[in-house]
Amino acid sequence: MAVPATVAAVPASLYVGDLHPEVVDHHLFEAFAEFKTMDSVRVCRDRVTMKSLCYGYVNFKSQQDAIRAMKLKNNSYLNGKVIRVMWSHPDPSARKSGRGNVFVKNLAGSIDNAGLHDLFQKYGNILSSKVVMSGDGKSKGYGFVQFESEESANNAIEKLNGSTVGDKQIYVGKFVRKGDRILPGYDAKYTNLYIKNLDSDITEALLQEKFSSFGKIISLVISKDDNGLSKGFAFVNYENPDDARKAMEAMNGLKFGSKNLYVARAQKKAEREQILHRQFEEKRKEQILKYQASNLYVKNIDDDVTDKELRDLFSSCGTITSVKVMRDDKGISKGFGFVCFSNPEEANKAVRSFNEENGQENTVESPLCTATNRIGWIFNSSYPWWISTLLLS
Repeated sequence: MAVPATVAAVPASLYVGDLHPEVVDHHLFEAFAEFKTMDSVRVCRDRVTMKSLCYGYVNFKSQQDAIRAMKLKNNSYLNGKVIRVMWSHPDPSARKSGRGNVFVKNLAGSIDNAGLHDLFQKYGNILSSKVVMSGDGKSKGYGFVQFESEESANNAIEKLNGSTVGDKQIYVGKFVRKGDRILPGYDAKYTNLYIKNLDSDITEALLQEKFSSFGKIISLVISKDDNGLSKGFAFVNYENPDDARKAMEAMNGLKFGSKNLYVARAQKKAEREQILHRQFEEKRKEQILKYQASNLYVKNIDDDVTDKELRDLFSSCGTITSVKVMRDDKGISKGFGFVCFSNPEEANKAVRSFNEENGQENTVESPLCTATNRIGWIFNSSYPWWISTLLLS
């Protein structure tokens, strides 16, 4: 199709996101058919399942038409869902860097993608705006706005953070990727408490009565199953962070009903995962340090020697916590193995005993070898994967 003379013939591509799973190429084509220089469309799919990835691209021969399409179609409905239309960025590094990306929370339920865009558009050119929705199409109260420039993002944060929109005071700050978020310290301000070890007959009214003495409660809920029965835990959200801290310090460990309550600051899933990962790493390092001087490497082992025979040979030197003859995928011995003692002293004893008995280069008669037999130290740095797996399993 010829490009009209009045339209600049500069190709452009638009990204179309938040598509309904049932939207296919021809639906996208029909949605943008009014723009005469539209060149092609594509809904992206999983290579294995061929299911829609819920986003696609619309390519234009004219940049002018692409600009018009973005203005008219962004936040419009397609198959019952509001779609997002923005410039396509072939370089993912710009998108993943978070540059110009703003996080907004405590949004009123009435604010949708278009409302969020309208709220921020006077601060700079917006590449994308999105309010995160639940499965039933209701706002989760937070969203993201990505500006073309970092300067625009900083300006929006300065002007809008702490302002009242609708009936809520919103928070506006720089978007921080999950892996870069820092865990709150002891002095962190919080209002939401997590409470567990609740008796099944504890009601929200009883909990309200018990916890309201520390300050004004904004919300309180006991988590329940599909049958309406208590799951034994609840959340209490205070208006004032100081009241939340007082309640936690006073109520944690206190007997309520037949059980002692556990009361702590409510944590998001990402934060809990980060804490657990850190605890695991600390425990792993502790185990490595504990056992690195207790683990021996034994080589020149005869092919038919078993784990039990290796254990029996070394058991006279102390308490053995683990023994392993290393084998290939077919179960054939690789001629070396590991013996881990309960403490470094026992491992030292084994090294001295066997090296003194066998000498450094002596040929000996032993069920473990038919040639030179030597026993020496091995530290975790030499075989970190196998040793750490052995010690922590």
